[in-house]
Amino acid sequence: MAALSLHDGLARHIRTRDVSFRTRLLEMAADIPDVIALGRGDPDFHTPDHIVAAAHKALDENRHHYTAVAGLGELTEAIAAMLRQEHGLGYAPEEIIVTNGVEEAIMTCMVSLLNPGDEVLMGYPRFTNYDKAINLCHGTVVSVPTRQAQDFVMQPEDVEARISERTRMLVLVSPDNPTGAVTPPETVRALARLAQRHNLILVSDEIYSRILFDGARHLSPASLPDMHERTITLNGFSKAYAMTGWRLGYMAGPAAYIRQVLEVRHTLSISASTIAQYAALAALAQPRAPWWDPIQAELEERRACVLSTLDNLDFTYGFPGGGYFLFPNITSLGIPAARFCETLLQEGRVLVFPGSQGTALEGEYIRMSILQPLPRLEEAMRRMRRTVASLS
Repeated sequence: MAALSLHDGLARHIRTRDVSFRTRLLEMAADIPDVIALGRGDPDFHTPDHIVAAAHKALDENRHHYTAVAGLGELTEAIAAMLRQEHGLGYAPEEIIVTNGVEEAIMTCMVSLLNPGDEVLMGYPRFTNYDKAINLCHGTVVSVPTRQAQDFVMQPEDVEARISERTRMLVLVSPDNPTGAVTPPETVRALARLAQRHNLILVSDEIYSRILFDGARHLSPASLPDMHERTITLNGFSKAYAMTGWRLGYMAGPAAYIRQVLEVRHTLSISASTIAQYAALAALAQPRAPWWDPIQAELEERRACVLSTLDNLDFTYGFPGGGYFLFPNITSLGIPAARFCETLLQEGRVLVFPGSQGTALEGEYIRMSILQPLPRLEEAMRRMRRTVASLS
């Protein structure tokens, strides 16, 4: 009998054939000095002091043990109050589970709801970690193409055309990663009607919902009539509070579902970090505007800086109404996006990634963030312009 290696022993549905091009770029960047990285969604500003102080206080008070599986009662109450005030959502505290980041909330959703062969409708380009979670649960992702001419907003007619007898779920990410698309309220309403008509679960990923630009408006599907019972809302503290490393998210859904999913949640990790939960409680206890407004102004300057460069280079894009990412089309260069990313890294020392991996858009678009201090971002744009000039 041939010796079994651990790699060969991996379950078939999670084996990876090749190292992704994204991983290769990261490995290359590690060996290049003074690289300006514009690839990750990790805010470069720091967690506010009052949030950090609350974590210190919790440590000093020996809050070192598990919380309830759903999270601290005070925190689920505070989340419910914030969702009601900011998004018009009527979740009770017992309809909320605090998770180790939104990633765990995504996985909890998929593990608890998908049966083998169930289909999940998602727009593309998209955040590809959803694909991995769905595949781990033996589900099937059905891609709904979006178009730059429509600002990469998923259109109800395109969704409906792909519904089959196996369709179980529709996932809406707004604002979107990587395109920055914010689904307009009228489109959210149309998607909600579609979910009702075809008896679909709607998962609404709203992690970027508090980071909006140029008057873009966010509408939570669960706030609409008859949608509370079929919507799971995902959100967290990483993006809006600069708490990525604290790993704290939450999921909200109808009480009957949440009660049952607590067992799944317990199996995955018992409960979220106790110290992070006390930090999140402090985050919600004080108004966000005093410390966030200067950051919002800075983000708007950064976004304007990058968009100006994209316009100067004749790179087109859909309207990026929210979040930290931009998704420009670089076909005017006449080279594949992967080659441009490699050249920009090697010659310009700027790290960006090709567009939606594994789709037709991969060769036409690049994915980049605005998460560098403005002087560094301006330098990155100078390097990009020089690199593009060298290609002409």
